[in-house]
Amino acid sequence: MTLPIHEKFFMPAEWHQHTRCWMAWPERVALWGKDLESARDAYAEVASAISMFEPVTMIAKPENVAEVSIRCRGKVNTLAVAHDDSWLRDNGPTFIINPSGAIAAVRWQWNAWGNKYLNYGNDAIVAESILNHLGIRWFNAPIVMEGGAIHVDGEGTLITTESCLLNKNRNPGLDKKDIEEIFRAYLGIEKVIWLVGGLEDDDTDGHVDEVACFYNPASLFMLTTFDKSDGNYKVLQENIAVIKAEKDAKGRSFTAQEIEQPARRDLIDKRRMSLSYLNFYLANGAVIMPSFKDIQDSKAFDIISKAYPNRRVIQVPALDVFKGGGGIHCITQQQPVPIVLQKPK
Repeated sequence: MTLPIHEKFFMPAEWHQHTRCWMAWPERVALWGKDLESARDAYAEVASAISMFEPVTMIAKPENVAEVSIRCRGKVNTLAVAHDDSWLRDNGPTFIINPSGAIAAVRWQWNAWGNKYLNYGNDAIVAESILNHLGIRWFNAPIVMEGGAIHVDGEGTLITTESCLLNKNRNPGLDKKDIEEIFRAYLGIEKVIWLVGGLEDDDTDGHVDEVACFYNPASLFMLTTFDKSDGNYKVLQENIAVIKAEKDAKGRSFTAQEIEQPARRDLIDKRRMSLSYLNFYLANGAVIMPSFKDIQDSKAFDIISKAYPNRRVIQVPALDVFKGGGGIHCITQQQPVPIVLQKPK
């Protein structure tokens, strides 16, 4: 069986140039309830912001295509695709490229975050629908995995969390070594760094894109809190300790830039919202990051702006997205530009 690694495919970092961004229109009434229209407005605002820097395609049910076209300002295209939910980072394709200029994708197995929702048949084939539309080949990976569960530096290092990928509701029977081998074969990964976990009450069981992300090789943003009584304090400090003790695939120590979390906000059922400034989208020439009407908004903006001096940083009000259990990174998926790497002289 041919695997991506046999053709030198690898997953590029998110700062690699994009062809476009993919999103999906909110649909699941059981999730959004009375907040569905507010969520749709928020998704449209995110799509419009990204479209200032790169093309955006929003998948929508056939009966909603016209409405999406009207509500999404800017250069936002629509594609009719049956789907159940709106978190394309997780169930969409993970694109990979190789030094010969080819592009392909990995299609992960999908079970709606450990069977959190029972009706997910359409979402299980969304990646396939997008790739058929694009005419891009794909590799079926033998593991249940969501795109928000990983971050890569494009140079062989991947970060994830034990609380998510080792959860028995994903891949019972697989251990770290098994999962690392799959990442090596399908994403070109040389080293996996296992953080402890994610945020309190996170429906994803602790996706890494809420607590840590690469912003350069060997450089990470890390979510933190200085309040020892906060329910996130222990796990966030443990995550930071892991990074400070580790080296990447190239043997480099990490720079860990800490960003303080916003104040706690609860849903109607008293569950805590998983709010994070790290859950942003890195567009061509820009950073589209969340704001929460919080005192930390400007501080996070300044830190991220300093890390990306050549990008325009735009904050988008995102509480209506996070009410659904994720953020701006969770609702977007980048499609990288294929490249031909120059051979050493």
